[in-house]
Amino acid sequence: MSTNNTPSIGELLLPARRQFLRDSGLGFGALALASLLGRDTAANTSTGSAIPTLPHHPPRAKRVIWLFMTGAPSQVDTWDYKPELQARSGEPLPGADQQVGFFQTSGKCLASPFKWAQHGQSGTWVSDIFPHLSQHVDEMTFIHSMHLRANNHAPAAMELMCGLNRPGMPSMGAWLDYGLGTMNDNLPSFVVMHERKPRGDDQIWSAGFLPKSHQALAIDTRRPVAIDNLSLRQGHSLASQRAELDLLAAVNGAHAAARPTQADLAARITSFELAYRMQTAAPEAIDLAQESQATHELYGTEDPKCKVFAKQCLTARRLLERGVRFVQIFAGRGVGGDGSVDDVPWDGHANIETNHRECGLATDRPAAALLADLKSRGMLEDTLVIWGGEFGRTSDSQGGTGRDHNPGGFTIWMAGGGVKGGFHYGSTDPFGYKAVENKVHVNDLHATLLHLLGINHEQLTYRHNGRNFRLTDVGGSVIPDILA
Repeated sequence: MSTNNTPSIGELLLPARRQFLRDSGLGFGALALASLLGRDTAANTSTGSAIPTLPHHPPRAKRVIWLFMTGAPSQVDTWDYKPELQARSGEPLPGADQQVGFFQTSGKCLASPFKWAQHGQSGTWVSDIFPHLSQHVDEMTFIHSMHLRANNHAPAAMELMCGLNRPGMPSMGAWLDYGLGTMNDNLPSFVVMHERKPRGDDQIWSAGFLPKSHQALAIDTRRPVAIDNLSLRQGHSLASQRAELDLLAAVNGAHAAARPTQADLAARITSFELAYRMQTAAPEAIDLAQESQATHELYGTEDPKCKVFAKQCLTARRLLERGVRFVQIFAGRGVGGDGSVDDVPWDGHANIETNHRECGLATDRPAAALLADLKSRGMLEDTLVIWGGEFGRTSDSQGGTGRDHNPGGFTIWMAGGGVKGGFHYGSTDPFGYKAVENKVHVNDLHATLLHLLGINHEQLTYRHNGRNFRLTDVGGSVIPDILA
């Protein structure tokens, strides 16, 4: 109580606090619990959207890790071996189209400068830039016929992650958090890691028009403090911070009660609560010092060629173990044609040999270690691992030694989580230029991934601006042939 005639801020807020608690019938612990329990079945009355009861069918995968090869690896220099391209290097490329890429290409075939060999019982052809990943091909499903519309990095990355190539759309990770919720209430369901922000940056992992509580948490494992504002302020305890949050929630709750159509207010309260719980759970989850020396050696966390991606992959495994549902790592180090470090690492416009060799060294060992580690822990069978970039590269040369952007045909692979091992689906033409057999659009890929997670992609919707939106827009078909 104030000792003079001027009321304190607590006294001013007390009536609103009491009124809000009385009207809701809940204390804040119960309010948070009700929010957590209600997200799977409740109607979102502020938006008119119905949050579906999920999963729709038994899932094959519980969690996803997407290894995003920023800048777009060349399919014909990684996983899509083309003897015809090798044999006819320097000759005119049949069907060459200068409109496919972003710049101007020569129209002449460019053979892969790398050595190729078959691996595993599946006899999968792999470029020699992947000596470690090549040992896991019998656990992978390769889709060689991916295609999309956009031919530049930012819109293509948005199309691959959000289903449409325009800003403001929710990404796959946000859709999963909206539909399935979290498996650990003390950690976010959707985490992103990157060394440099890729072109398109936050829009690639945006919550879009979904409530902002479904936004990804970005972690930078290179920094001494990987997550901002995680430590308590000096002189504060968890108890005092809890009291502050209760007061803040009272103010926000009273404000929100008078504005039922503003969904972001509820999302803000939810975010504050999660941040509070993370202060105890997150430091342990991302503490790589708890891992054995053998594990660090497996991933290569001390290898200067790959240590950043290695720490990210190892952190991802720890997060997945603790209930984080969707982790996305944007590979962030490569070498440009002039030898400089490139902010779009796999973007081999010049000197594809140097560029892709360096990117292989930066990502191959950690990605292979992740697969081996998940398998040894019994996690790979219900964890879906995805590898790929935002599009492919042209089969004809740019500047004699490089390749331009190519959304017309490229390869991704998946492992674990209900997909076949050592399996190849779809194909490009004999030069690797365009997808020609069993073509797979982004909407088809998303429909299949959601199916593996127990979701009917046509039923995961959110009403926005007068229409129901979904990750797969108005298209998409599940690819049954790749399912184990």
